[in-house]
Amino acid sequence: MTVGEKVCPVQKAGHLDSRVRSWLQQPARILAPYLKEGMLAVDFGCGPGFFTLEMARRVGSSGRVIAVDLQEGMLEKLAKKVKASGLADRIDLHLCEKKSIGIKSEADFILAFYVVHEVPDQDRLFRQLAAILKPGGHLLLAEPLFHVSKKAFAQSLALAQLAGFKLLSRPPLLFSKTALLTRPVASG
Repeated sequence: MTVGEKVCPVQKAGHLDSRVRSWLQQPARILAPYLKEGMLAVDFGCGPGFFTLEMARRVGSSGRVIAVDLQEGMLEKLAKKVKASGLADRIDLHLCEKKSIGIKSEADFILAFYVVHEVPDQDRLFRQLAAILKPGGHLLLAEPLFHVSKKAFAQSLALAQLAGFKLLSRPPLLFSKTALLTRPVASG
């Protein structure tokens, strides 16, 4: 997976969790079609947790959210929000390594929002994401419209498909290139 120097630094995390972003990219609206009570969801590259709390609300008291980030500082910011939210019993914070997500649980849903472009070894990343997603589960991939080229996004999708994902749709999302992917259920 190896994350390079282009990772958003913790000192700039404020713009990832701003009121303007909440207005433009509403977590409840974005997540509503994908999360249900009792699911295990992974917020990969969670940063300060823009989506994490809404994910926890949507999976309910019988579900879990694993918030994954490479930077301990991002998880520390999120930990404060989680503590104040009353949702701490539904959220696990997980510090991943540069070359390994390090999760053994099987997820029903994975969110990778504005993070894949920060990962130089996307082939490894998508293989690891496929390994933790249940057959029939969904991966919502979103990349910033003006930061990630069409060619780079197409290359990411090709690597995801090589890792076993199938493209289901391209959900419309403001300022974003998106893909809803699934890990197909084996037939037979």
